[in-house]
Amino acid sequence: MTLVGLAVLGRGVLPVDTPLLHADDEGVLRGRSVFETLRVYAGTPFKLDEHLDRLAMSAERVQLPPPPRRELAAVAGDAIAAAAEPDATLRLLWIAGRERDSAPIGVALVSTLPPDLDAQRARGLRLAVLPWSPGALAGVKSTSYAANMAAQDEAIRAGADDALLVATDDTVLEAPTSNVWFREGDVLRTPSLELPILAGVTRAALRALAPGLGYEVEEGVYSLARLVGADEVFLSASIREVMPVVAVDGAELPCGPAAAALQNALRAAAGYPAGQ
Repeated sequence: MTLVGLAVLGRGVLPVDTPLLHADDEGVLRGRSVFETLRVYAGTPFKLDEHLDRLAMSAERVQLPPPPRRELAAVAGDAIAAAAEPDATLRLLWIAGRERDSAPIGVALVSTLPPDLDAQRARGLRLAVLPWSPGALAGVKSTSYAANMAAQDEAIRAGADDALLVATDDTVLEAPTSNVWFREGDVLRTPSLELPILAGVTRAALRALAPGLGYEVEEGVYSLARLVGADEVFLSASIREVMPVVAVDGAELPCGPAAAALQNALRAAAGYPAGQ
């Protein structure tokens, strides 16, 4: 992805190569920063209010002051307009400054979309299972993201596209940057938010869309064996949208109708015709 737009609270739109942080900022030294990443469709950020809600929750969990919603939304709009990239990635950051009691830095970054998303969706993802012990900030979108990235890198080294994170008792949790779903007949199942996972905004959108497509949705605690034996498996995330899974640790899985139907419904909810 290439950075094409940058705006900062109190400073407005800036050149994308503008330095913003000090080496001794709390956000750099301690990782006391939170973020949200979302899709921009035709110049409009999708589910911005929901992402701002989650940003505020994450800020509270890492003991940052509440981010100013209206001002951050305005900064996001400025960055999108400056980028002139109608379909893009928007990232909002709320970053602790040099002193613990100093005002955080609010940043909006606009980047081009990953170039291979449609190719990945067409072929499906291959996942490698990795054991996972969530920390105290499970469910928080903190920039302390090294463990998630390490899991993803380990899966890629193993020849997969991404990781499937499971607890020590083989309970399915999530992927490093995505929520997990599987289909049994006309029922879509996804791990419960009572587990230490992220409450995905796209996950919530799919949950609302599924009944209109003829699918019931159930949340629960599911074993890896049950997922591998399902009729269909897929991931959901703001940037990836809906991604079918075709293998888990080498066990081949069928592509099914639910992922494609939900992908089309998600695009329609964002204002795009089916199939685009």
